[in-house]
Amino acid sequence: MARKTIPDYFGPLRHPDHPRPVTRRQLISQGFMTGAASVFGGGVLSLFASPRQAHAALAPDLEALKTACGISVQGAGKIPFICFDLAGGANMAGSNVLTGGQGGQRDFLSTAGYSRLGLPGNMIPPVIDPTTGQDHVDDTLGLAFHSDSAFLRGILDRISAGTAAGINGCVIPARSENDTGNNPHNPMYGIARAGSFGSLLTLIGSQNSESGGNSMAPLSLIRPDLRPTKIDRPSDVTGLVDTGQLVGLLGQDDAVAVMESIQRLSSMKLDAVSTGLNFPDPEKPMITRDAVVKDLVRCGYLKSADIADRFGDPSSLNPSLDPQIVGPSGVFSQAEYDGDGEFRKTASVMKLVLNGYAGAGCVTMGGYDYHGGRRAVGEMRDFRAGRCMGACLEYAARVGMPLMLYVFSDGSLSSDGAIDNTINGRGKGEWASDNQATAASFFLVYSPSGRPQLMGGTPEQQARRQQLGWFRPDGSVETSSSPAANNVNLLVETVILNYLALHGQQGQFASLFPGHGLGNTQLRDSLTAFAPIVNGTI
Repeated sequence: MARKTIPDYFGPLRHPDHPRPVTRRQLISQGFMTGAASVFGGGVLSLFASPRQAHAALAPDLEALKTACGISVQGAGKIPFICFDLAGGANMAGSNVLTGGQGGQRDFLSTAGYSRLGLPGNMIPPVIDPTTGQDHVDDTLGLAFHSDSAFLRGILDRISAGTAAGINGCVIPARSENDTGNNPHNPMYGIARAGSFGSLLTLIGSQNSESGGNSMAPLSLIRPDLRPTKIDRPSDVTGLVDTGQLVGLLGQDDAVAVMESIQRLSSMKLDAVSTGLNFPDPEKPMITRDAVVKDLVRCGYLKSADIADRFGDPSSLNPSLDPQIVGPSGVFSQAEYDGDGEFRKTASVMKLVLNGYAGAGCVTMGGYDYHGGRRAVGEMRDFRAGRCMGACLEYAARVGMPLMLYVFSDGSLSSDGAIDNTINGRGKGEWASDNQATAASFFLVYSPSGRPQLMGGTPEQQARRQQLGWFRPDGSVETSSSPAANNVNLLVETVILNYLALHGQQGQFASLFPGHGLGNTQLRDSLTAFAPIVNGTI
């Protein structure tokens, strides 16, 4: 069998001005290692018209006990959250998402500023393209992208027109250090504190790290008990739930009936005996230790019955078997899915998060330290990242769930004006060097109810909510334009604030994050992009 060759635009990046990569972070950012092809499951929920409807219920007398035992099929009922960690310092601003001055994305920068962001004079946003007769601005997704953005082309390659009509977004000009995993970019612990958890896991990530991704999480938000779970093969997915040999011996329905009977018998026995621990529990003075121990036993048997009920067929957790993800009508064709580990990884994370089994997930994609070579390398990698983003958005639409999708990278880069006129270079400026001054992050929000609405009573006010902060005319971040502009910790807090706002819960931010740095209520309101898309929970 012929050995597959890797195209140059996906091969490792060898920079003469960088040291030999030796750490995991350096290997990922330069493409010598991938973002780990993690496979996460979540599954049978997709067999129902509404993926968060319960499966075959337990017996009525036990179904009523599930809430008391903290057993949830639907997760926390919060908006699913997925972030993309593009390791190495990817371009976000100008050539992908448009960034402008104080007036918003269409408050255009200077020609020299756009050149710094990789756009030659004939491709800057306000210039008319003679081929299309339009300018170089595309607002198909609500958030304005450059009309030839590789991210945008990738997203549109995966989503339907109906899905696009339910998307809007926001860009946040914000500096971060180049080529380092020490940027506390990852917001997932904060998303968990905001109330998002899954019925199986709270956080998942494609890297075996404290944050679940390449970049760090803010130290003040980290909770060791919520450390993201990493899974990188299908067998690990089915291993998340172990129903033991009883299901194989008796069949799923009979196994559940046996476990239900065990729970009832155990409960009767517990009611008739005393553990001898009839004194108050220190953490719950109104409850005795005897009651706590008995509840743990009762709930333990009930959880076993529930797991057998929902996961008696481990193959149902496999994202490879979901026809909405893989196959003739799937987000990915079988050939795409089999041929690209980044697609398999993305498909697996979105399966778990969008079906309510995890509250938030992080997809790390490596090789985004793509300066020092032809522009084509960055274009092709950005296009692939866009296809992965689009797959998440399209799958959200297919299962009828909202989604907040956040994209960030460690640092950024700039162009010296040299043009790559190859087919894949597309006549754009080559990326010459790392440059943290040109960095930004952005998020997209999908709602099944229609495009999320920007805050603000006038178009001018709404434009300032779609871009939180601004760029200088020379193509660099104005560091005084927002709390997030020169502080990655506050960038994370801004993202979390906007997550809460999508639920109409931004008023809870100060109490949930008492040491925050986003100022008073008036300032926080100015950092909120969208009106709620759900009322508290979904």
